[in-house]
Amino acid sequence: MNIYENLAWIEPIIAPPEEYAEEVERYVKVLKDHAARELKTMLHLGCGAGGHDSQFKKHFEVTGVDISEGMLNVAKKNNPEITYLHGDMRTVDLNRQFDIVAIPDSIMYMNTVENLHAAIQTAAKHVKPGGLMFFVIHTKEEFQNNNFSYMAEKEDIHVTILENNHINSDNTYEATMIYLLRENGKLSIHHDVHLLGLFSHKTWVDTLATYTKETRFVDMNDLYDANLLEDGEYKLKMVISKC
Repeated sequence: MNIYENLAWIEPIIAPPEEYAEEVERYVKVLKDHAARELKTMLHLGCGAGGHDSQFKKHFEVTGVDISEGMLNVAKKNNPEITYLHGDMRTVDLNRQFDIVAIPDSIMYMNTVENLHAAIQTAAKHVKPGGLMFFVIHTKEEFQNNNFSYMAEKEDIHVTILENNHINSDNTYEATMIYLLRENGKLSIHHDVHLLGLFSHKTWVDTLATYTKETRFVDMNDLYDANLLEDGEYKLKMVISKC
């Protein structure tokens, strides 16, 4: 997909590291509130271009994994002190365990129940006993069709992204992305269509119960309010599971 390969280089422009600071601080507070012991190491599955990691690394020793080489190249450049590895969150096996396994921005790419199970099983096997894993999700009951816009510029580069979320089946929705990219005044237009998972609260609870001891849901409903168009709502939950 364009955004994860050919256009991966625009990610730090549209979402620079400092924009992740408040969001990550909220995650860290919830994690520490639920931890039974000190949390030192984190595995970030689906780490993308490393935006979250620019903040997570202030609190934890981070290892990142992503399926996109383009995004990993950006992440390595922006966070050279972090170990980044190529891998699929459904199948990767690092033969190591961490205090935290995090998937804050990409679990929705699991668009079947089978894939969801595979990703959560991968996360669970990488968590130390007594550790935590967390995801940021939306549930089928609360999700609605929405439109978003994102704009940023740096030097002679101006980026506008328009995103349309549209439910297209019982368990999936499409996120259609249109990129207006101006470099030195010259416009190019790109687009992607992402097929993403949309599961009920019960599906989440039942799936997590297979691999974890205890799960809690914390509302994170305002993370994308600044980018919403019209009168939409984009309700999210942080899911924290003890292993």
